[in-house]
Amino acid sequence: MPILTIHDSDFETNVCASSAPVLLDFWADWCAPCRMLAPILEEVSAAKPDLLIGKINVEEEPELAERFQILSIPTLILFQNGRTVKRISGVHPGDVILGMIS
Repeated sequence: MPILTIHDSDFETNVCASSAPVLLDFWADWCAPCRMLAPILEEVSAAKPDLLIGKINVEEEPELAERFQILSIPTLILFQNGRTVKRISGVHPGDVILGMIS
């Protein structure tokens, strides 16, 4: 499944109403660790085709960053049935992210 760009306007539809688990990556263009995480998320997406992965640029969507109390980036938040179930910050290898999802 392709990685989606999530905006405040489509958050409810793409995240809260999703029947599939959703992994959100809170990031910014200027963030080097965020850029390091991007190819890892591509690998996770290929390994877990039933997982929806979305990216939220904290500079373009400050309301969502505030809503989820994003204090450092990158931060990954896993949602199931529209609710937060796990979150981690920083760059992690694919196996750690896959373990977070399982």
